[in-house]
Amino acid sequence: MSGSQSQPGRTTGAGPRKSLPPPVAFLVVAAVFAAGVITGGVIGAVLLAALGLFVLAMVVSTWSRLRTPDRVLRIVVLAILVGVIVSLFR
Repeated sequence: MSGSQSQPGRTTGAGPRKSLPPPVAFLVVAAVFAAGVITGGVIGAVLLAALGLFVLAMVVSTWSRLRTPDRVLRIVVLAILVGVIVSLFR
């Protein structure tokens, strides 16, 4: 496959995410989320906020290429993440 063609399961573009396989990205996100929820308190909220900022950056950088259902799903994921962060302080 030439360098100009997209490989299935890979994100095109120029950045650190380009060379990261999707399963590895999922596992990293799941690990940070689990660490934030299990840790709880301020440290957990900071971990989840960092994760939220990462997800927000990904949404902003891909917004123009997303279809409407994909946009809605990403907004729902962000809303759930914010809800979990807020629940850590109750």
